Amino acid sequence: MKAQVGLIIHQEQEDYLERLLPERDLLLREMERFADAHGIPIADPEVAMFLEITTRAIRATRVLEVGTAIGYADIFMARAMAPQGRVVTIDTNTEMIEKAKAYVKRAGLEDRVEFHEGPALTVIPTLDGPFDLVYLDAVKGEYRGYLDLALPLIRVGGVVVCDNVLWRGQVASGRLFDEQYRQSTEALRGFNDYFVHHPQMLAQILPLGDGLAYSVKVK
Repeated sequence: MKAQVGLIIHQEQEDYLERLLPERDLLLREMERFADAHGIPIADPEVAMFLEITTRAIRATRVLEVGTAIGYADIFMARAMAPQGRVVTIDTNTEMIEKAKAYVKRAGLEDRVEFHEGPALTVIPTLDGPFDLVYLDAVKGEYRGYLDLALPLIRVGGVVVCDNVLWRGQVASGRLFDEQYRQSTEALRGFNDYFVHHPQMLAQILPLGDGLAYSVKVK
């Protein structure tokens, strides 16, 4: 069960929706426990499942992820692809990338996930498009930079998903859990406005997980 401070909807709603989630397999549950024990931020299970659904719905064959962590979301998206599909994922943390590679290999998906180590703002310009889906889950203050670099690489009709855009309710309420969140909270407020009004996208903010920005590229 999620901590109270992480909620963006009422506790009873959160509990009900959590009970409805299909059971994850042993590997994914192991990853969830590992992330929880070591304080590693991964996608909420409902967000990861939403990514899998989206990947299947748009029949994505190329996905760009910014923020690999231990590869939790990668497994959901890679499983949703045909064998020739590819998730291209970026992270700055060598240890996390190695852990993700090990989990992805155990899932039998090493041929569908391509790892890049380095700052995403540096790596994205070296990549070739088109991508069908872009998933952002890294440094919140850099989301706009990631989007600006990735958008030209996304096909028209492609989807962008950005995680944690309600930032445990702080973005909407303005009440900070700690002063250290001020910069990221203000950055996300600016990003959300930029995202939903972007002239190349049809976009919305969804109260799923810790808040998802969701869009389709229309031009």
